[in-house]
Amino acid sequence: MSQPIIPVAVLGATGSVGQRFVSLLDNHPWFKVVALAASDRSEGKKYAEACRWVLNDPMPDWAREMTLVSCLPDTIRDARIVFSALPADQAKDLEPQFAQAGIAVCSNASSYRRAEDVPLLLPEVNADHIGLIKQQRLHRGWSGAILTNPNCTSTGLTVALNAIQDSFGLKRAFVVSLQALSGAGYPGVPSLDIIDNVIPNIGGEEEKVEWEPRKMLGSFTPQGIQLADVKFSAHTNRVAVVDGHTVCASVELDAPASPQEIIAALSAYRAHPLAAGLPSTPDPVILVRSEADRPQPRLDRFTGKGMSTVVGRVRPDPLLHIKFVVLSHNTIRGAAGGSIYNAELLVSEKLL
Repeated sequence: MSQPIIPVAVLGATGSVGQRFVSLLDNHPWFKVVALAASDRSEGKKYAEACRWVLNDPMPDWAREMTLVSCLPDTIRDARIVFSALPADQAKDLEPQFAQAGIAVCSNASSYRRAEDVPLLLPEVNADHIGLIKQQRLHRGWSGAILTNPNCTSTGLTVALNAIQDSFGLKRAFVVSLQALSGAGYPGVPSLDIIDNVIPNIGGEEEKVEWEPRKMLGSFTPQGIQLADVKFSAHTNRVAVVDGHTVCASVELDAPASPQEIIAALSAYRAHPLAAGLPSTPDPVILVRSEADRPQPRLDRFTGKGMSTVVGRVRPDPLLHIKFVVLSHNTIRGAAGGSIYNAELLVSEKLL
């Protein structure tokens, strides 16, 4: 039996992540965009008039002539799901209004990632955490929901770590990120700050990378999520790359393993059973590159249509046990594509 088409909307549709939502939802087999919402200054304008399109893929024709509406439930009555590309301060106030109105919010914002009854999802890793939605509805008294995807730097790192944790256990991880410019939105980082430069601080990022994987790698229980007992130390850096976040990781395991064993575990990793067969499930989930100088953002960021995690340079670590390099596309797998993937899981589990 085919999946009925579900009406959806995008909040913050003119920004860089909002544009990625619009692009990825074009011809989606399950979802049809019925509304695009933006700030007050853009409300009432045609999308093509208000949006400075920054993606390589062309703006879909159906989006060009859509009239932008405000980011309020009263103006988006037909949608059953909204995809939120709102800034965190706006998302904190607006997303619960949609959930209270009976609409599911699949959010890229950080506002509710730490909430005990809100799932922080990577479906290929922790699809069972979707069970928090029932607790959320009971606790908050609404028929909608809020689901979040993690920080874009946490995303590929956590996928790789989960494959390793399943086979060898994890104790500690030391990670250094090289984060793309698109992660800062548009217009992003001034050219005079980033050209011929590396910026060794991204506000709030290190705290997210040190905490979010613990929730995603944790266990779902009737009382909520039991955080994984793994310690993280993170350095986050902005670099002059357009798309694709690179993370260099050194990891201490519960049981030592050779690089060959780690590579075998990464290569054999498959999506969580609840996520198998969803339209956005990565294929492959993890691709291990054997070349000495891979992964590279320019060459590898669109692996699996931008949804796969790419790992390379797996080798012994002289201080811990193993070290490797992870790459994932920050605005596809780490942002808009991740939220769409979460929505597919919500529908598949009949929680919409």
